Amino acid sequence: MASSHPGGSGRPPNRLAHESSPYLLQHAHNPVDWWPWCADAFEEARRRDVPVFLSIGYSTCYWCHVMERESFENEATARLMNERFVSIKLDREERPDVDDIYMAATQILTGRGGWPMSVFLEPKTLRPFWAGTYYPPEPRHGLPSFKQVLEGMSDAYRDKRTEVMEQASKLGQAVEEHLASGGATHAQMPVAIGMGEVSGAVGALLKLFDRTDGGFGRAPKFPQPVYLDLLLDARRSAGDDATRSAIDHALTLTLDRMAIGGMFDQVGGGFHRYSVDAHWTVPHFEKMLYDNAMLLGVYADAARTLDDGFYARIVARTIDYLLREMVLETQPSNGPTNSRAFAFATAQDAEVDGHEGKNYVWTREEVMAALGDDDGAFACRVYGVDSGPNFKDPHHPDEPAVSVLRMQDRPEHTAAAMDMEVEAFTSRLDDVNEKLLRARAARKQANIDDKIIAGWNGLAIAGLARAGDVDARALNAARRAANFLIEHMIEEDATLYRIAKIGAGDDAHGGASSGETGGGVGVKHAAPLEDYAFVIHGMTTLAMKSESDRQVGVTVARALAARARDLFWDDEGGGYYDTMPEAPDLFVRARSTYDGAIPCATSVMIHALIDLHELTGERAYLEDAVGTLAAISPAVKSSPVSTANSTRALLRLLAGGMIEESSEAAEANAAARERAGNEEEGLRTPIEVYASVERVTVKDDEPAEVTVKLRVLPGYHVISPLSPVFAAGNDAAALVPLHAHIIGGSGVRVYADYPQGTPLATPGVDGTTGIEGVHGIEGEFELRLAIERDPDQPWKGNPLIAITFQACTNTACEKVRTLELDVAIDRG
Repeated sequence: MASSHPGGSGRPPNRLAHESSPYLLQHAHNPVDWWPWCADAFEEARRRDVPVFLSIGYSTCYWCHVMERESFENEATARLMNERFVSIKLDREERPDVDDIYMAATQILTGRGGWPMSVFLEPKTLRPFWAGTYYPPEPRHGLPSFKQVLEGMSDAYRDKRTEVMEQASKLGQAVEEHLASGGATHAQMPVAIGMGEVSGAVGALLKLFDRTDGGFGRAPKFPQPVYLDLLLDARRSAGDDATRSAIDHALTLTLDRMAIGGMFDQVGGGFHRYSVDAHWTVPHFEKMLYDNAMLLGVYADAARTLDDGFYARIVARTIDYLLREMVLETQPSNGPTNSRAFAFATAQDAEVDGHEGKNYVWTREEVMAALGDDDGAFACRVYGVDSGPNFKDPHHPDEPAVSVLRMQDRPEHTAAAMDMEVEAFTSRLDDVNEKLLRARAARKQANIDDKIIAGWNGLAIAGLARAGDVDARALNAARRAANFLIEHMIEEDATLYRIAKIGAGDDAHGGASSGETGGGVGVKHAAPLEDYAFVIHGMTTLAMKSESDRQVGVTVARALAARARDLFWDDEGGGYYDTMPEAPDLFVRARSTYDGAIPCATSVMIHALIDLHELTGERAYLEDAVGTLAAISPAVKSSPVSTANSTRALLRLLAGGMIEESSEAAEANAAARERAGNEEEGLRTPIEVYASVERVTVKDDEPAEVTVKLRVLPGYHVISPLSPVFAAGNDAAALVPLHAHIIGGSGVRVYADYPQGTPLATPGVDGTTGIEGVHGIEGEFELRLAIERDPDQPWKGNPLIAITFQACTNTACEKVRTLELDVAIDRG
């Protein structure tokens, strides 16, 4: 299963050949004189008085491979890099603490982020002075060539050193303010939070929910397990049937569409990274352990809560995939095979031979050749091949289109349409999948990143434990993975290592080895808070779900929690830092609160501490959980969706009676409910609003852009601000036009390009007197918003974008409503 990468035209290896990371080894034969992230590299840059070029990526990143082929394997580009920089290659999965810092810098500087990340550092303090992502070999699509960027950064460092150092200082300070305060504009005192934030998060998710295709927001669509977990918990405490019904609709449509779409590997099981379209058809083909671990738990809880056999089937097929393709074992021991410890690999690549998804896609001819006429016809109908190809590789436009296999509906509905009993249908589909999988296994396979990440294995243990009462194999798999961590990655003093590699033995670079067990396991990198939190979470979940594992799980979790408190606890403000104190290679000690594709360490730690309180009865764990939540309460209050997992912890504490809502929070919640009218009305507005991004950065000289999609429900329209009645200055005060504006703070302003609309019969608010010259906007449309600094106002509070509108039918207008967009505005 070890990953492999071509050795680059017989070139001698560079320093990366001594590393264990599959991503770094992929670059070991580049002509670039790469260094790993280490003190020697920084000292070399200082000695030569040249900037550091830092390239960050990971082994299954498609665009990382593209940039390597285009630039890092180019002799002329490599020569330029070697002459003018000390070039460092970093695996973001090995060092998430480093990645977080420079991703923040990239987002602050450019308003966006991604991998490969290309960052230029001044070598003394390692602060960045310029950052970007992918750069092409020649200028295109508004991007300079990579050579142009290299020359520009080198020349600036040589000829404009003062300006470069000032830029590095300012950008570094912005990163420190952003990361050291947990994402808030400044470090803040705790604030009152309660059910108002929970209700606000649920309401915002139901507004983001795509009622046509499921999921939240627009394409590309990510599975968002933290959102789904929050909704699953919220439905249990929903105060009325309407809210529970709305939550159930969002959950079931999203879970159904993900499971029948191409984002789920219909042949082999398991989930790909995300869908590039809104319909869950064409995925980005890489498979990540953390996605499958968290979605496994989500589908298991949904199967149990909603009594849904299809979700249980998805659980079983995801476990099939994990056990078949992601398990890493040491050499066989004398113990029985089904009890030997193992770990899970990190990820599978998106590409084969430079082609995205090459081993996953099919032509009709390939399906028929693998299955024969009868089963082939069955598969082509079930998996949509009869409808024609649905995927054309954008990077190879001359190649024919192919099919990503997907179902059109749930099995019971597809079976009924084919006049089959559902049991007979699924049995035949299982046989077909087995044959297709055998045929697919004969193809060249995608590389596997075979490093073992402690935290991601902790997520897998938790997901498998949650599935224990859905699939009989789950608890044993969770137990074996837990045993691997205990045996190889946790020291006697509860020190945890982030990375392990089977077969590395004592040769593991950058950390002590755990010794030889069969094939040998090498470990490296002292773990950040993320790994401690995720592994504790895995151990407590296993202890709560399996009585036979309770003692071991609690013992290990207690030891790790104590060690984590020693290493990461903030004695002054409470809560946890993400990294250890005084790390020489980090210029800021971060504390993240954002729950994205992976939940932040702090939010998972809160849940783990609540687990330990429930398992042991010890109040100290509860006090630390509450103290940690209080420390990040300003971030939760500012954006309960961006902190969805922490918001879920708040719900858990309140619903479980472990804390009482403060009078201030209760009053704020009541006032919010009164303003909203009632819960059902608040969740069923006649207009749905979706933002294209979750976060933007507004700089003094460069506005940020947000595209907002609005969907007006049939039978309604909203008033266009470009209506002739407003332009003419006539009295139209009785109607409020659609408009975007800023609330919650100052220092920024927003502009929008509004549609003209069409003349409609718009009544007055009293339902009797119409107003001439009013234009309405119906159906779906987009607003392009520009957010810029307001030089006349200081930056205060937490500015948010709001959309105000008045929805009308042809006979009546409703009250004016204002919807807040869940888009964080950062100051650049």
